[in-house]
Amino acid sequence: MRLKDIQNDFHNELDSIYAKEEIDNFFFMLTESYFDVSRLKLALDPDIVLEKPDFILGALSQLKEEKTIQYILGETEFYGLQFKVNNDVLIPRPETEELVDWVIREQESNNQKPVTILDIGTGSGCIAISLAKQLPNAKVYALDVSKEALKVAKTNAELNNVEIEFVEDSILDLRDKGLLSECPKFDVIVSNPPYVREKEKELMKPNVLHNEPHLALFVNDDNPLLFYKAICKFSKLNLKDKGELFFEINEYLGSNMQELLKNYNFKNIELKQDIFKKDRMIKAMNIDE
Repeated sequence: MRLKDIQNDFHNELDSIYAKEEIDNFFFMLTESYFDVSRLKLALDPDIVLEKPDFILGALSQLKEEKTIQYILGETEFYGLQFKVNNDVLIPRPETEELVDWVIREQESNNQKPVTILDIGTGSGCIAISLAKQLPNAKVYALDVSKEALKVAKTNAELNNVEIEFVEDSILDLRDKGLLSECPKFDVIVSNPPYVREKEKELMKPNVLHNEPHLALFVNDDNPLLFYKAICKFSKLNLKDKGELFFEINEYLGSNMQELLKNYNFKNIELKQDIFKKDRMIKAMNIDE
């Protein structure tokens, strides 16, 4: 079967669901992953024939059902690294890369001193692993309530050749009240916790809503800062003096987050927009008084 004909099939089957450019992106992500055929290679040789097209035709069927392309491939790229993903973890997003970059730049300005970092709600491990990779002087810990998510994160740590100390627990109800008590206090705590309100579901694409784990996405409308409150409380006890707290946040709740951090007596609060000009990140400092 000619690969070019399969590309036409993609458009015939998917044009009513996705934008044409997005379909081509899906198609070439699959051809590169399955057959090592790039966009350029197919342009130079439009008569490439596949003897066994089952994989890509199966992916087409899944795309028709609006399954996320990264879950179909079982992997994605984040901060220049490869990560395995499945339905037990969120797919890492560009906004989270910006958060990671902010943490890295702040630490690099500290003259590469050894630091201890905790990532709360690690999921695929993308934040913790990227930080460990880019900050060789860092000792990184990662916490998640999901046993299945931690399996994925551990696989990704091995894949990217970094050492992470993983902890299975819930920040909302710590079973081990002396969590990580054998460790010194942290220089950095970072988190991308659940922050999408139930009422915002209607704004989400079906492939996200129907595939990604709701445990890692949604919070009740009447208590949208549930996880942030728990992490702030934990951080007041477990951040060093002048230690920094970084969050990815709901774009609609920037002012609420500033107020929350003030209420917990954090200082030097900085709200930051992402590349789309949305309030998406915030950091604050724990200053002992």
